[in-house]
Amino acid sequence: MDLKFNNSRKYVSITVPSKTQTMSPHIKSVDDVVVLGMNLSKFNKLTQFFICVAGVFVFYLIYGYLQELIFSMEGFKPYGWYLTLVQFAFYSIFGLIELQLIQDKRRRIPGKTYMIIAFLTVGTMGLSNTSLGYLNYPTQVIFKCCKLIPVMLGGVFIQGKRYNLADVSAAVCMSLGLIWFTLADSTIAPNFNLTGVMLISLALCADAVIGNVQEKAMKLHSASNSEMVLYSYSIGFVYILLGLSCTSGLGPAVTFCSKNPVRTYGYAFLFSLTGYFGISFVLALIKIFGALLAVTVTTGRKAMTIVLSFIFFAKPFTFQYIWSGLLVVLGIFLNVYSKNTDKIRLPSVYNLINKAMDVKKSRTLAQTV
Repeated sequence: MDLKFNNSRKYVSITVPSKTQTMSPHIKSVDDVVVLGMNLSKFNKLTQFFICVAGVFVFYLIYGYLQELIFSMEGFKPYGWYLTLVQFAFYSIFGLIELQLIQDKRRRIPGKTYMIIAFLTVGTMGLSNTSLGYLNYPTQVIFKCCKLIPVMLGGVFIQGKRYNLADVSAAVCMSLGLIWFTLADSTIAPNFNLTGVMLISLALCADAVIGNVQEKAMKLHSASNSEMVLYSYSIGFVYILLGLSCTSGLGPAVTFCSKNPVRTYGYAFLFSLTGYFGISFVLALIKIFGALLAVTVTTGRKAMTIVLSFIFFAKPFTFQYIWSGLLVVLGIFLNVYSKNTDKIRLPSVYNLINKAMDVKKSRTLAQTV
């Protein structure tokens, strides 16, 4: 009886993949932080910080240099959308390779959601690349630093949100800095065009929306970074390809790039590769040290990008760029401070006055003694 019962008993085996299997190879587990095959968990915190900062600066500075180098090529400026098409193709290939390294290859996010994300990604990167045909590179970078403005406007008009004084002050500083920087650019830059301002502004609006959509989708469906990259960029590639084919913009771009394959496709490959590697170090920086320090590092990287742009590429310069840039940096600091008031505690005016009075009393007492 027992033997038969045991033999006739049916067993159901359920295998639950570990976190190491389900998460992106960028960051393999809760304890291990692996970036580009290098396990950062073996190092101490200070070494991890310097490795992440070095990765962010090196890859993104090369990324920015190559982007401006491509657009400095004579005759390339009208083909910003084609560069975005090539960039999306490379990103899709990188995402596919990364996804093959994960044992769980299932698509978790619905196709309709990816179609929306892909459309917003096309708007963000396509309009941003195309704007370089009308703007100086430093002006584009300054605009990219001010994503808070469309985010706040959308929160007020769409969700009815209310913001504190620090957020409002940050938006005001960024707005004034942008206006000042743009006026300086329009005064001394020979190739300034308001079309570029409109394009980069629309790119910022799309970028402000896409962050919320991506975060919500990845948390809701527990999707990996590689899945998000593969499907959003591959669908976006189809969007751009259809758009260029319908507007007859594909043929002239292919003809132009075929005459200079190394300076176009070669630079575009390195441009895409460094951008893809750069985001790996940003994700590691966020995981180990938090978003506060990551924002500080990436802001410093953008400032260095602007400085290098003036060094390597000849362009007019005025000190208004410096003052307006400092206003934007102040706005970024206020925004970070408002979101991390529990981590950053600035002394109040009352405490400063009391501290000054205590110092004065101690000096008087010392003189009396």
